[in-house]
Amino acid sequence: MPTPFILPLVLLVLSLVACGGGSDTAETPQATITVPGAPTIDSVSAGDASATIEFSAPASNGGATISGYEATCISDANSQMNRGTYSPITVTGLTNEADYDCSVTATNSEGTSNASSTVSVTPTAGSTSVVSTAGVDCMYSYAAFNDSPSVNLMSISDWICDGSRRILTANGIPDHDVGTFPNQNNPNTISEQSISESYTIQPVMAANATEIGGPSGVTGYVLNGVKIDAGTAGSCNDSGSSCSLAPPIQGDWSIEALGQSAFNFGDDENHAHVQPGGQYHYHGIPEGFVDKLNNGTEMTLIAWAADGFPIYARYGYQDAMDASSEIIIIEGSYQLKSSPDANRAEISLYAMGTFTQDYEYVAGSGSDLDECNGRNGVTPEFPEGIYHYYATNSFPFLQRCVKGAL
Repeated sequence: MPTPFILPLVLLVLSLVACGGGSDTAETPQATITVPGAPTIDSVSAGDASATIEFSAPASNGGATISGYEATCISDANSQMNRGTYSPITVTGLTNEADYDCSVTATNSEGTSNASSTVSVTPTAGSTSVVSTAGVDCMYSYAAFNDSPSVNLMSISDWICDGSRRILTANGIPDHDVGTFPNQNNPNTISEQSISESYTIQPVMAANATEIGGPSGVTGYVLNGVKIDAGTAGSCNDSGSSCSLAPPIQGDWSIEALGQSAFNFGDDENHAHVQPGGQYHYHGIPEGFVDKLNNGTEMTLIAWAADGFPIYARYGYQDAMDASSEIIIIEGSYQLKSSPDANRAEISLYAMGTFTQDYEYVAGSGSDLDECNGRNGVTPEFPEGIYHYYATNSFPFLQRCVKGAL
């Protein structure tokens, strides 16, 4: 005869199982999201009416991704702030010789953190803030076979950043279609190079611009590991009766590779050709590489200059400090001289623009670029602002000098 308490016991067990009681698969409550912890300021550098704040991320992000940071600098009579997505952030609009206390906050989806401890700084006229480029294209890597008929080689380019330098290892082979080399006006064959270069990731402005390119040193490298070298070794004597597109030097008049029709350097649609040692290099905007990036009319970072500042191709903001302003084609601030210099060959023989000396820098013209084809402003990679260069449709096409310390 059945024991009377068995049925109630079975019903109790079934009830517990149905309700999840006793199960080790019960759902764990989600972790609570809070605002981040406070960032830590590592250093503050005084600039001219500005301060650059280097900081470390908070120990806790509050359980959600940090979407941005805000740096604030406060004096007795002035308060300014700027936002960014990573360190450093430069705060502008400060009063020189005034004492400021600067702090940083972090924000996630839940809200904004407490402010970091403050650090004091006194902006000074003529001083230069240190800007870090760490975190931007520090892991750019490319390796693929280029089957362009004049190449048929692997294209290899690797960029990495350590604590202070941006390091390039490449073989100088372009990663896009090229023209025919050798050709009638350029007898050289593209060949692999051994490129090992490094630039600072904390570029600073120098007191004076430094001419660079050719024998003076490499101006910079495009991300694909191909060299920038806007000038040429071509020259003419005063009368224009003796000219050469390669050494030995014939005279003081330097022949331009682009923007003239008197001489043909055998360059292709990428404004590039090949040096006697087999090094393919750019004299102007690297069109094939820009097309490959396929960014349309957006600001496009294409290269790093020898001083560590970035180089952008063709497009920029109409208002250099306003990322919401119209995107325009950036033009250089050089103009053809109204009349040729003394002792120059007749313009009936060589039109103005044939020689580098035919151009002069006119401050405030073009897109208000300086003599090195650069300006200060915001960019997609540097929303807090940075000095940067442009590759332009107009002279100097690619910069012939750098503004940063080497």
